[in-house]
Amino acid sequence: MAYKAVFHVDQNEEPILNLALNNVVNLLKAIPGEEHDLVILFNGPAAKLMSRNSIGVLLERVRDLKIKGVRFQVCKNAMERFEIPKEQIIEECEIIPAGIVALIDLQNDGFSYIKP
Repeated sequence: MAYKAVFHVDQNEEPILNLALNNVVNLLKAIPGEEHDLVILFNGPAAKLMSRNSIGVLLERVRDLKIKGVRFQVCKNAMERFEIPKEQIIEECEIIPAGIVALIDLQNDGFSYIKP
């Protein structure tokens, strides 16, 4: 069985990002060697968290999880709404057209929805 989950972050609050990262780290510790497909999806004001100006000390944690196969997705609609140029988004992130559509698609594909 593959562990498939999407962690939804929609608030521009570093403690929530930290909680999401902790959730993923703990999950990976609990399933060593197991197949997994994990996504942390940022939409709404949370898109700001993935900008080069905001990520700060959490960047190393993001990079470590990316190496372990975790995907980071940022909603393009939110980026436009909050005037975040794509060049400001850290390279570890994939920019997706619409976060809400991605959340629905992932759940339809069997991903568990987790809201830290």
